[in-house]
Amino acid sequence: MYDLTVNGRKKSLDADGDMPVLWAIRDLFGLTGTKYGCGIGQCGACTVLLDGQPTRSCKLPLEDAAGRQLTTIEAIAEDPLGAQVQRAWLESAVIQCGYCQSGQIVSATALLKRLPRPTDAEIDVAMAGNICRCGTYPRIRAAIHRVAGA
Repeated sequence: MYDLTVNGRKKSLDADGDMPVLWAIRDLFGLTGTKYGCGIGQCGACTVLLDGQPTRSCKLPLEDAAGRQLTTIEAIAEDPLGAQVQRAWLESAVIQCGYCQSGQIVSATALLKRLPRPTDAEIDVAMAGNICRCGTYPRIRAAIHRVAGA
């Protein structure tokens, strides 16, 4: 049994400790905003916050997340900064296919919490590993700057 807290909701899970948190979030909590992309932690579609830090949930074993705080895209709008990021994403027309966007928004929110006015270089470093098949990187950067300038 593992106690997992996702978006403030605690649940005791009878699951294997090596089960990736991604599947616990999607299958056991029913939260499908966090996406499966590559399964090896390189694309960023599965990014969640683990105690406030961007983390690839496809590579995070359940046993390592037990007793810690997980935040998914479903709860980002509850945070005032997260809500600003989501608005900026819409205003900057970032989204094309949308598949990567939950991971992108989660990572951007964590960046802006850590660095309220990031430079282009800081954005590039923080967002590295969040792959966008549609290539909306300039709009992602513009949305982050929009929030930073607000």
